[in-house]
Amino acid sequence: MRITLVTIATVIAACGGGGDDGGDGGGDGGGGLGPGGPYFPQGTFWDQDVTAVTPAGNSDAIIGSLRGAGGWGNGDVFQIDFSIEVLRVDGASPTKRSFNPTDDFYDPDCDAVPMPVPTGGNIEGEAGYECTGDGDCHLLVWAPDERRLYEMWRANIVGATFDGGCLAVWDTSMIYGATGRGEQCTSADAAGFPIAPLLFTADEVAAGRIDHAIRFILPNDRVRRGYVRPATHGTNTTGDAAAPYYGVHLRLRADFPLDSLPSEAARTVARALQRYGMYHADGGNIALTAASDRRTTAKWDGLLEPRDLSMLEVEDFDVIDHGASIALTFDCMR
Repeated sequence: MRITLVTIATVIAACGGGGDDGGDGGGDGGGGLGPGGPYFPQGTFWDQDVTAVTPAGNSDAIIGSLRGAGGWGNGDVFQIDFSIEVLRVDGASPTKRSFNPTDDFYDPDCDAVPMPVPTGGNIEGEAGYECTGDGDCHLLVWAPDERRLYEMWRANIVGATFDGGCLAVWDTSMIYGATGRGEQCTSADAAGFPIAPLLFTADEVAAGRIDHAIRFILPNDRVRRGYVRPATHGTNTTGDAAAPYYGVHLRLRADFPLDSLPSEAARTVARALQRYGMYHADGGNIALTAASDRRTTAKWDGLLEPRDLSMLEVEDFDVIDHGASIALTFDCMR
């Protein structure tokens, strides 16, 4: 869970899928199928092959800072989080529900519009739509026929009452420019990215190929204040002067010994990290983010375990050049 102190802008998020409805759930929208994609047209920042790109000039300094601050979170263990889900609704005009904005809704960053809530779905970390554990409670809903991706942070639905934090609605028919949904604007993640396209799935891993970059997170005491492209936002962080910014792009070194990993599934993820890398999207402790397998054909059990990539150290990564840093103001311009 991220920690932020802001006035006009910051966080939001989305995730959902699987399980019994914890409240009314409302509308149906097409059966709540699981994660899929690609969600956007080719040409987005997360589908760029960076295998041959020269590391940034300050790559060693950034990696050194991260190592000095303790490396990854979670006791410096490169672990995988399998809790975020993506619900799917079909039809050009899916049934939608309005929500009551909470204190976690920020204007003008967030979108105050109704969103689809598939019957039988659930939010991140919960059996249904009720946010009982005070987690991030992301609700992600993909509407491919409508060409929209709805991502909400801190969703909570109890019966007929739908309370929601910041909602970011993405137009999946387009490739967003450098400023995404808006300069200094957050999304479901503090960096301003969409979440779903950066999640890898059990189906992708079982097929032996991940064709996109991956979402990763770091503790905020290891991140410098500000952000770099393709991020459009950051949060209050306390990393030193050489620390990575929000949005940093890391790539697994080409000389990493893939044969040392425990399974072909782990090697599949590692190859994606070598080819596309991973983008820093939010604050937290479990470094790498996969999609839940509740609605995928393949299952994580017996395929990939949370610590199957624990051999990966921060020193095994290079930093890809991201251009000049951008000072954080929280003044979202859309």
